[in-house]
Amino acid sequence: MPSLVVVGSQWGDEGKGKIVDFLANEADVVVRFQGGNNAGHSVKIGERLFALHLVPSGILRPGKTAIIGNGVVVDPGALLKEMNDLESKGVSIKNLRVSDRANVIMPYHRLLDGAEERLREGAKVGTTGRGIGPSYSDKVARLGIRMADLIDENALSEKLEFLVPLKQRMLDAYGDGAKLDLEAIIREYVDYGIKLAEYVTDTGEIVGDSIRRGKKVLFEGAQGTMLDIDHGTYPFVTSSTTVASNAASGSGISPLLLDEVYGVVKAYTTRVGEGPFPTELTDDLGRTIAEKGGEFGTTTGRPRRCGWLDLVVTGYANSLSGLNGIALTKIDVLGGIGDLKVCTHYGIDGKRVLRIPADLKKLEMCEPKYATLKGWDEIDEPEMKRMLSRGFTALPENMKKYVKFVEDQMKVPVVLLGLGRRRNEILDLRKSKWKARRK
Repeated sequence: MPSLVVVGSQWGDEGKGKIVDFLANEADVVVRFQGGNNAGHSVKIGERLFALHLVPSGILRPGKTAIIGNGVVVDPGALLKEMNDLESKGVSIKNLRVSDRANVIMPYHRLLDGAEERLREGAKVGTTGRGIGPSYSDKVARLGIRMADLIDENALSEKLEFLVPLKQRMLDAYGDGAKLDLEAIIREYVDYGIKLAEYVTDTGEIVGDSIRRGKKVLFEGAQGTMLDIDHGTYPFVTSSTTVASNAASGSGISPLLLDEVYGVVKAYTTRVGEGPFPTELTDDLGRTIAEKGGEFGTTTGRPRRCGWLDLVVTGYANSLSGLNGIALTKIDVLGGIGDLKVCTHYGIDGKRVLRIPADLKKLEMCEPKYATLKGWDEIDEPEMKRMLSRGFTALPENMKKYVKFVEDQMKVPVVLLGLGRRRNEILDLRKSKWKARRK
């Protein structure tokens, strides 16, 4: 198992950053394969909290190669700030590499993002306003600036001399009122290119060669399955492909080099922004879970909507990514709240629904059907340490039943169990660790 893909199995915010950080200890290379700085991964090391937005979580493990793949859209200003922040906290960035094929977020992308969202009025998607969608749109329309362009001043200037007037006309049509300064944009992005040049390279070659040489490579997704541009709750989705298959395309390697997939599943469900959410709790219990779980966006600070675990959603994620294991996170948050509900299927017009419908109106009509499980008492610090040291048998009986219920329903083993927020508060239930690919 030299290559392992980690994907979110819900609407994001499942705790992928912490799981990737944990697994990165065994990896040689960690690759981020999609999304932009609209994603946020938080890792708590001791009492220090690291918030990452573009840089892969593996950067926090000394000696690992951290790669931003071609499937990511890069805001170079945000990237440089994140790099500087990491260095100020004693984290080395010498092994960071950025794909020369990754598309770049430009100032007009952020302006267009805001203008388009305002024009939607009552049909807002709930974007972060960071220019992610317009950047991906330009990529598909063959109007994108790529990282390779930033280190070639002539190529950058030639492209922007065409693009900036075009984007100005779009902003004028939207009634935005912003004025783009071509020369200022060229100067700003040439400067970014100078500062980032040593990190920009053909990362696909690095990743492919690493796997073929028997190195262990970990692939890190940004958003969750239900935000996938094709398979999520469209149009309330992100602008990229979040499922495991994109780990190959978004990193520049053959899919034949991918071995296993872990899906990160929060023990309850959350989502940020607009869109349907069948198991949402809008009462005091939902607010209690949000408060206990610290459910605020790493990137935006926006409060997350909370609800019961939805196995229709996670089963759908399994069908799309082919999960070999589940990393079940934040199970500790459910301690002390009484009986727990888990959605096993939906009902609509008397029919049993086990797959997410494409028609959102139909999804909104779906009534979640629940199984009720007994809860457990809240776990204090000494009890958690005892559980971590003694293993699965030391867990409260009802917590073990909850884990087993998820495994039985999804038909996928729970391989990692998150019992707390810190990086070392994960119970490792894997039967075997990573193995090197035979050369």
